[in-house]
Amino acid sequence: MDWAGDPDVTRALVWGLAVAGASMVRALQRRGVEVIVADDAVTDSKRSLASELDVELIDGVADAQVDALVDDVDLVCPAPGVPETHRLVERAVAAGADLVTELELAYRWEQERPGGPRPMLAVTGTDGKTTTTLLAAHMLREAGHSTVDAGNTETPLVEAIDDAYDAFVVECSSFRLAFTPTFRPDAGAWLNLAPDHLNWHRSLDSYVAAKAQLWANQRSDDTAIGLQRDAAVQRCLGEAPGRRLTYGARPGEGSADYHVGDGELRGPDGAFASVDQMWRQLPHDLDNALAAAALVLESGLATPSHVERALHTFVGPPHRLEPLGTSGGVRWFNDSKATTPHAANAAISGFDRIVLIAGGKDKHVDLADMAAEQHRVKAVVALGETRHAVAAAFGRVATVEVVESLDEAVPLAASLAQPGDTVLLSPGCASLDQFPSFEARGDRFRDLAASYLTAPTGASS
Repeated sequence: MDWAGDPDVTRALVWGLAVAGASMVRALQRRGVEVIVADDAVTDSKRSLASELDVELIDGVADAQVDALVDDVDLVCPAPGVPETHRLVERAVAAGADLVTELELAYRWEQERPGGPRPMLAVTGTDGKTTTTLLAAHMLREAGHSTVDAGNTETPLVEAIDDAYDAFVVECSSFRLAFTPTFRPDAGAWLNLAPDHLNWHRSLDSYVAAKAQLWANQRSDDTAIGLQRDAAVQRCLGEAPGRRLTYGARPGEGSADYHVGDGELRGPDGAFASVDQMWRQLPHDLDNALAAAALVLESGLATPSHVERALHTFVGPPHRLEPLGTSGGVRWFNDSKATTPHAANAAISGFDRIVLIAGGKDKHVDLADMAAEQHRVKAVVALGETRHAVAAAFGRVATVEVVESLDEAVPLAASLAQPGDTVLLSPGCASLDQFPSFEARGDRFRDLAASYLTAPTGASS
């Protein structure tokens, strides 16, 4: 890092000291900004981190103190876990404060980089963000670029911009997009929209507005890419100031700019990859591949040959329809990352004769979407906080069992499965009722499933 931040910003308030919050503190300090840190749930580990960062960590902030803190700084930086309804956000908005997320901070600093800013591609959507982001980054590497998947990943964008990358692919959650008055990707793909995170946003409209920030600041020569069959995405795409392109892999979507035809992935300039050469060919894999290809091709950062090679060599991330193996003709898949009904339905649509394990933390969304294709489901094992709601959603399935825990669900699912069936963990709900993360839930499922598998882990799907 060899460039400073805004000289008018001398003091900043960071609220929330987890991964993104700590990254913002470090990045601000590197640019000579005095940082004040507050947190709603101070723990010993956060106190230790604050000491390491050499900042005071304020706990138990009264409302009057929030007002004083906001008035006393040049910049207010909420971590992703701080919801729109938080008193900090409400006070900052009322005061007209400069309220920004780590994406906005990183973008502003990148614009000041000596030699100019580097290309920035971005991905948002309710589901599929991580895979599409990783896939686009893999395409860029096949094209010879040094790149990183940043943002809503293990690498916050405020950290990534200080490294010597050629380009960035940014995974944009609504939490990070909500307060981005200038953030502008050269190309941005919006994958889909379904109700989610209504415990963070004030309303569904607020959730949509946050997602729409992906395109809000684009210029006429930037590219906005949206899923053709998603009406909400298309409404927002119609207002995007950049070049507008659509994609879609389903039959009947041949009019999309990026589509599937005659067994090939096609763009405005023709075919660029064969479907049967892809690492996997489930319906949402095709959608994700088209979106990632559109990002790198329209930005001019890769060629069709780079995209084709990447689609053949890509290895998907764990917990996203991860094939665990087979036993007695029964296939097992770990889709713990499916934390919304929309994501679970996408997984279900790729199989027949499913023994489904679903349920978890209640995020106050309608679970009916999860069961849109329940004709593919042979049996359901519903678990967790939402088990009864899951059971009700799949009311037309012949066999529906209700249990409390994953440890109970796996042996029951194994007993219900017969040769030709697929045991699928695709919860459609968050993990936080019983696990600290979807990764922990998926790891536990993988361990439990191993008792029933005779084929090697990672057997082909």
